[in-house]
Amino acid sequence: MNRISTFMITVVLLISQSAFSQEFTLFEAQSYALENAEQIKRSELDLESAEKQVVETRAIGLPQINGEVNYQQLINLPTQVLDGALMGQPGQDVEISFGQEFGANAGISANQLIFNGSYIIALQVSKFYTEFVATSIKKSQQDVLSNVTQAYQMALVSARNKRFVDTLVDVTEKLINKQRELYDVGFITQEEVDQTEFSLLSARANQVAAATTYENALVMLKMTMSYPMDSEITLTEDLDKLLLDQQLDLSGSYEDNLELDILKKQRMISEYDLKNVKMGNYPQLSAFFQHQYDAFRSEFNFFRTDEKWFDQTVWGVKLTVPIFAGGERWAKIQKAKIAVMQDDLTIKEYQRSLSGQEIQIKNELRSARTNLELQKQNVTLARKIHDNSMIMAEIGKENSIMVTQKYNQLVQAQTSYVSAMVEVFNKKLELDKLYNKLIRK
Repeated sequence: MNRISTFMITVVLLISQSAFSQEFTLFEAQSYALENAEQIKRSELDLESAEKQVVETRAIGLPQINGEVNYQQLINLPTQVLDGALMGQPGQDVEISFGQEFGANAGISANQLIFNGSYIIALQVSKFYTEFVATSIKKSQQDVLSNVTQAYQMALVSARNKRFVDTLVDVTEKLINKQRELYDVGFITQEEVDQTEFSLLSARANQVAAATTYENALVMLKMTMSYPMDSEITLTEDLDKLLLDQQLDLSGSYEDNLELDILKKQRMISEYDLKNVKMGNYPQLSAFFQHQYDAFRSEFNFFRTDEKWFDQTVWGVKLTVPIFAGGERWAKIQKAKIAVMQDDLTIKEYQRSLSGQEIQIKNELRSARTNLELQKQNVTLARKIHDNSMIMAEIGKENSIMVTQKYNQLVQAQTSYVSAMVEVFNKKLELDKLYNKLIRK
């Protein structure tokens, strides 16, 4: 294969890759985001760290064994001054240096915790903390799913609006071509042609704005999905079917709310803290064992086998019994109890807030659905009026000013319809988030 053939194949492959566009339904876009979102990956690392914390906490209650080697050299030997009478020299002070210049010891020690109430609570808390972090992962998943769903829906609505505006531009272009023919034969005036030209320019301006909105909606969707920004993406979900789905299942309970679940778990952590403070009144018991060898030399010869090393072995237990702390432990217990009561009040307040939000969102969703249906009918009627006006204008029986007014009326109706669609999507998304229905069970 010559170089030209190789070059052509490479070019074709690059063009094919650049033109490749991955297709996504809403479910597929959500699944892609769950697998690739950095926010979720960070939360999963938090869970892995929490699991390691359980191992670290458990290790505190296992035997702690350490080996130790020490070496020292006395630059100046310690000196003691004794009464000379002890040495047969009454009335004089005698200076005596004790010890060896070189010293070394090596040994092994072990410590074992037998009973410590705080350790028991710490072990329970570390295990429960993994559940707390797992809930935080769900919170991250919910946030990602909410953002992806909203971005996907907005992209679908933007695409529908773009097609609508493109159609208006095409229709207006056809009209002006017809009107120019009518003007050439003297059926209409130049002012009427100019008026239609004005409508066409407005339609093209709306076309540019709609295209920009659609492109930005795709960019936002890619961002929320953690999808490569330089890759193409195609949405395959049907907008009308998606709108219908928003009106089917409105069931759920705010008791399943994820934020409420997190608050309840925070209360559990406060309860564990209370138990831990109370454990400060209990005794603590531990055991220890130590075995070591000591050597003392007047010269550095620790590695000679004929020199002596003196061994020493000791073991024991240590019991610490709290007796009096000046009221400190009592104050800590009262503060911990207050923290639990504060958590109870926070949960109760949030439950009442969720109950109110549930009523408000359902009312707003019901209103949005009604408004959507009315705006849909309004668009249908405005399109019918506009189309009839265009037909009349093509044969010179409709004033261009009236055509422009009906065009603006149709654009306004479409704008209101788009806003109504967005409102229905957003309110249903709020309700699903309130009921914690975004995360697939």
